Amino acid sequence: MNKVILVGRLTADPELRQTTSGVSSCRFTVAVDRRFADKNTGERQADFITCTAWRQTAEFVSRYFNKGKMIALEGSIRTGKYQDKNHADVTHYTTEVFVDNVEFVGGKNDGGSQPQNNTYQAPRQQAPAPQQPAPANDNMSYGNLGEYEELLNEDDMPF
Repeated sequence: MNKVILVGRLTADPELRQTTSGVSSCRFTVAVDRRFADKNTGERQADFITCTAWRQTAEFVSRYFNKGKMIALEGSIRTGKYQDKNHADVTHYTTEVFVDNVEFVGGKNDGGSQPQNNTYQAPRQQAPAPQQPAPANDNMSYGNLGEYEELLNEDDMPF
């Protein structure tokens, strides 16, 4: 399974581009704070992760997000490599997140204009799993749980 979920701040305004065939793309970097502070300095460090969105997701990001704005995103890691133009014996390796879904994080006071629906989800290629009916005595709504696997005991936990 290749799944990434990130929450962080954009390091620069995203720039919308078009391929020669007219497909929208948007590349941006997200600064994601590490979980723990440095023992010596007490400062929290961040990882700067390159992300790429395509089509409607790219248009959504470029329209509603800007430098410093919090973003939550879901996607998958893609790796690649290319030869250095100046040094034929040098290979560069790349890692980036291809974005499937984005959401706003924080309140309206964080700046920027937000649409009424604060989530954009790219259209899925496969049909969603059917929704499970809730038990008659359950007063809470859990939404579509068809994508989740039930863990029967603590030994089944992945961490």
